[in-house]
Amino acid sequence: MTVKMGMIFGTFSMQTELRHRRDKLDDELEMTMVCHRPEGLEQLEAQTNFTKQELQVLYRGFKNECPSGVVNEETFKHIYSQFFPHGDASTYAHYLFNAFDTTNNGSIKFEDFVMGLSILLRGSVRDKLEWTFHLYDINKDGLINKEEMTEIVQAIYDMMGKYTYPALKGNVARQHVDTFFQKMDKNKDGVVTLEEFVLACQEDETMMSSMQLFENVM
Repeated sequence: MTVKMGMIFGTFSMQTELRHRRDKLDDELEMTMVCHRPEGLEQLEAQTNFTKQELQVLYRGFKNECPSGVVNEETFKHIYSQFFPHGDASTYAHYLFNAFDTTNNGSIKFEDFVMGLSILLRGSVRDKLEWTFHLYDINKDGLINKEEMTEIVQAIYDMMGKYTYPALKGNVARQHVDTFFQKMDKNKDGVVTLEEFVLACQEDETMMSSMQLFENVM
């Protein structure tokens, strides 16, 4: 994964996790019985791009990892870090947790998780870009500044550890952020709006090709 690909979409992390999950889901989909069916399954089916059977399997996996039915940040970090044993995924997992925690109550319910996953895997390009924008908007003010993007980029480098390519040296993270800001910040006011972010990504073939990694994962 290139630095650019990781910086804009954090795609590698999602793809790695979901490949592991896909193998497990493929096995479980062959089972004719599901131990637990969550309430509101029909509503979730209508609100997401998953089938009822897929939701049942996802819920079973969610409950296996989190018997209480909710995930707090500590548990989320523990699960996520297992997919990146050669780096420190805690900071990136923190930002990812906040992106899934749409109610800002410090926990992720199954509904929160599956709604976000539906966007990332099967949402429209616009939906995916909006979700990614909110991931980078750390302080939730509707704008992305250089400091926020640099924090995310540094977190991705830390997560990838020794497998980061190119190797992180000096101010490489800041240099990459400066490059992207030059493309995104159309009016040169030092911040990137949602529309500027979406437009810049749609105009850049490399950015858009990164989105295709979300396709056909499940």
